[in-house]
Amino acid sequence: MTALTLSTSGAAALRADAIVVGAAKGAKGPVVAPGAEAVDKAFDGKLASVLETLGASGAEGEVTKLPAPSGLKSPVVLAVGLGTALDKDDAYSAESLRRAAGAAARALHGFKKAGFALPVEAVEDAAAIAEGALLGAYAFTAYQGGEKDGKGEKSGSGAKQPLAEITVLGGKPRDKAFKAAAERALALAEEINRARDLVNTPPNDLYPESFAAVVAAAGKEHGLKVQVLDEKSLSKGGYGGIIGVGQGSEHGPRLVKLAYTHPKAEKTLAFVGKGITYDSGGISLKPAGHNETMKCDMAGAAAVFAAVITAARLGLRVNVTGWLALAENMPSGGAVRPGDVLRMYSGKTVEVLNTDAEGRLVLADALTRASEERPDAIVDVATLTGAMVLALGNRTFGIMGNDESFRTAIHEIAEEAGEQSWPMPLPAELRKGMDSPTADIANMGERMGGGLVAGLFLQEFVGEDIAWAHLDIAGPAFNDGGPFGYTPKGGTGSAVRTLVALAERTAAGDLG
Repeated sequence: MTALTLSTSGAAALRADAIVVGAAKGAKGPVVAPGAEAVDKAFDGKLASVLETLGASGAEGEVTKLPAPSGLKSPVVLAVGLGTALDKDDAYSAESLRRAAGAAARALHGFKKAGFALPVEAVEDAAAIAEGALLGAYAFTAYQGGEKDGKGEKSGSGAKQPLAEITVLGGKPRDKAFKAAAERALALAEEINRARDLVNTPPNDLYPESFAAVVAAAGKEHGLKVQVLDEKSLSKGGYGGIIGVGQGSEHGPRLVKLAYTHPKAEKTLAFVGKGITYDSGGISLKPAGHNETMKCDMAGAAAVFAAVITAARLGLRVNVTGWLALAENMPSGGAVRPGDVLRMYSGKTVEVLNTDAEGRLVLADALTRASEERPDAIVDVATLTGAMVLALGNRTFGIMGNDESFRTAIHEIAEEAGEQSWPMPLPAELRKGMDSPTADIANMGERMGGGLVAGLFLQEFVGEDIAWAHLDIAGPAFNDGGPFGYTPKGGTGSAVRTLVALAERTAAGDLG
């Protein structure tokens, strides 16, 4: 993992492979941002004009590398765009700093150490820079080990390794607030990157049993209680939804409970994650062109896993229980069929009209089980519907819930954490479309508003008087386009920051 340090050293005096400075978009060209004064001085006050000569404008995410002049102990200067220049009395938002630091760190793959001389006016600025840089430095290289030589040893990878060490200039390493912020940024980023690794792992290596083993190992490392229900236990327990979805695969399903408890906690949160390790669509097979990225259909479970571990690493004064509903949705002679009826853990029966609407089936069982423990609130996270992507695009997740104030709070928390989200309704009239002549409810309803229909289905399995929110992260969970800011290509770790911030708010007594 990339190392993180804080330093009060000046940018000119820091020994590193590169110094990162900010450039903003001014009315007449790029403007050097605060934090880069010493670097600008080394350029005889002409850094902005040099950048302009090279075609830089200071636009958000723009990266320009320069050879360092004499006077700096780093051989390379990297200027990253912050967007529109601000007045002297204004400060750059945490998200703009986060994105700039991430873009810079991505551009420095192959470098060992970089100092980040971006604007730092407060602890929050240093935290955002650290977080963005650590997330931007991410690279998934597990399957890029290079060719083996005659002795069976790997000869090396063609991929550049991530930036090895990040130093945030302007941070105060002996100040308790700065130190705590750095520790939080490191823990959060490392767990988000763990979630990204899981999402990026190919399904021949990540399936319910192996995913459960990863959780068990992490739980042991951090002193958490882990319970894994296998096929026999699930069948005996009546988890018809999870068993039904997983019965077509050679890899049996699992329900994993990961619990972090604090001795002085007054509130308990339950996080429930959809963990379809590969989704072929089942008998309702997905068409060609829609299968290739379906290893990401367990991103919700990965987010829940990462959030619980982060809460434990930060020692938050709140109990957090994660429920990972893991299954592989495959077509075979033993797979669930359209028209089959499943008896869920709650006792309700569900007519399966489409086996590709499987996420709601595994979540339903997990939501019921989580409700039995009567937490103060439940949040489920799932790559649930293509309809939500059509509604909100690839970078924004939808939020539904049975409590408007809780849904609003989740939206505000997500935005503050830097995750794009939008509150969505649960129109009562859409429930009728799931009426079944055979069972208590069908797993499909009206086509229009499909993302909301899925939320209404899940609501049926939440315990009475428990605040619940549903995050449909189908859009932002997996980036199959080019990287941007601190977001890589592939798994993104969507919703982890929101869940962790919710746990922090709850621990502080600021939520309900």
